[in-house]
Amino acid sequence: MIQLSARSQLVIATSAQDFRKGIDGFASLCRHEFNLNPQDSTIFVFINRSKTMIRLLAYENNGYWLMTKRLSKGKFKQWPKAASPIAPLLAKELRLLLRNEVFHAIDL
Repeated sequence: MIQLSARSQLVIATSAQDFRKGIDGFASLCRHEFNLNPQDSTIFVFINRSKTMIRLLAYENNGYWLMTKRLSKGKFKQWPKAASPIAPLLAKELRLLLRNEVFHAIDL
């Protein structure tokens, strides 16, 4: 089971992604576009183009987790913008994003 703690390594994709991708598509994105190993302890965070869904990709022991949160109405209020395609994220920031609360911790 995925556990979030202050020591969790999280990376957020700063641009919207095509959610028609499955696990293999997101893992390939991590490898080839972000130059990161999707099988290390990092949790990768993505948003769709309409900003109504967030996906998390994580590898644990012997397999991948692909988790989705879809809002029943509305859009996610904010998403970090940066010159880089990825940025580090804290577990508390992810919790706020998933609750769709505004926070000011990410100024990329």
